[in-house]
This record gives sequence, C-alpha cells and structure tokens, in this order.
Amino acid sequence: MQEQQKKTLLYNIIFIVVGGALLLFLLRAPEENTARIPYDDNHQRFYSMGKKEAEKFCESCHNQTAEAPLPADHPPKYRCLFCHKKVESNG
Repeated sequence: MQEQQKKTLLYNIIFIVVGGALLLFLLRAPEENTARIPYDDNHQRFYSMGKKEAEKFCESCHNQTAEAPLPADHPPKYRCLFCHKKVESNG
C-alpha cells in the first residue's frame, strides 16, 4: 500500500471514530426539560416579537420582587428565550 493511501485510510478511520463519538454523545444527551413560555394572556403578546425584542420584557415580571420571581439559582437572566421556547400551538 502506498504512503498516500495509508494516510487517506488513517484520516478516514479518524473521521469515522470522531463522528461516531460525537453522534453517541449527542444521542445520550438528556431530554429538554426547560419550561416553555405559556400561551396565556400575560405572554401572548410576546409571541409575535423576535426573541431579543421579547426578552427585554421578561424581567419586569420575573424578578425577585415581582409576581413571578425566578429561583435564586437561576442562570443568567438576559437570554431567557435561549432556553425557554414558545409553545408549538395554543394549548
């Protein structure tokens, strides 16, 4: 076997091993369990907005002194819609 063919075979094997490992890692990831944004009177108006536009309003209701405070161990509050998705349909 020529040197170039050996290199090509080695690169192919490395690609398959890395690709397989990545696929296995992704398949073993935990299910998404983050609460979705409810489609109710309080949140319905944000569904027509883009994510960054809507996120500007989250902290007005979800702060330590508001009606729906966040837990103390909640991650950074400036990217709410990165984790919290809109519900797929009304219901």
